[in-house]
Amino acid sequence: MNAPAPYEPRVPSDSMPPGRAALSVTWAALPFLTLGYATPFTFAAAALWRRSVHLLVSTAAYLGVFVVMLFLLPDLRKDDGAEGMVGVLLFILAVVGCAHAFLIRRRVFDPHGLSGVDNDSVVEQVKRRRLLRDKARELAEADPGLAKELRIGRPDLPRQYNDGGLVDVNHAPAEALTLLPGITPELAARIERVRAETGGFMSAEELSAVAGLPPDLTGDLVDHAVFIR
Repeated sequence: MNAPAPYEPRVPSDSMPPGRAALSVTWAALPFLTLGYATPFTFAAAALWRRSVHLLVSTAAYLGVFVVMLFLLPDLRKDDGAEGMVGVLLFILAVVGCAHAFLIRRRVFDPHGLSGVDNDSVVEQVKRRRLLRDKARELAEADPGLAKELRIGRPDLPRQYNDGGLVDVNHAPAEALTLLPGITPELAARIERVRAETGGFMSAEELSAVAGLPPDLTGDLVDHAVFIR
């Protein structure tokens, strides 16, 4: 069975929290909703918030269009040319301004792409898994028989006990051994062969020495391996 494809956001706001995504859409729609009258102020607010040269230049441009439109408004009934020009300026402020705002709303509300990132929860998950490994390892040292029944360190077998990702080097097959940090299929096959010859290992240090593993793997093995006799 193939693994499901990773989630790909359909729209940019998918990676933003719902509240911020809604706020960004509202901000971008203001030029159209106000028929262009709020366009300079919409971009000005964003420019003050983000201190962006692009937003400052855009604010100045839309403000210039807005001022020219206001200057022409008194002549609407006297001059047909003024009426046509005001229509063009309103189109620029309302439609072009709205399209521009939608185009850059992600850069305004999520400039670094970090709105949907929750590193704190990831850190807590890693800490929890580390704690689960420590508890499972203590249980295995105190009662190896119970650890075997709970299938601690056996990701290759169905089980209910959560050991935080431990792998039992003395009993797990080569495929499961590759779940250990830095253990390639070749190293896993070597561990399995040496294990059959020696009867098992007592610690990560002994495993590294007897199986001839790279010394820099020992620290990671201490954290993720368990040696149930």
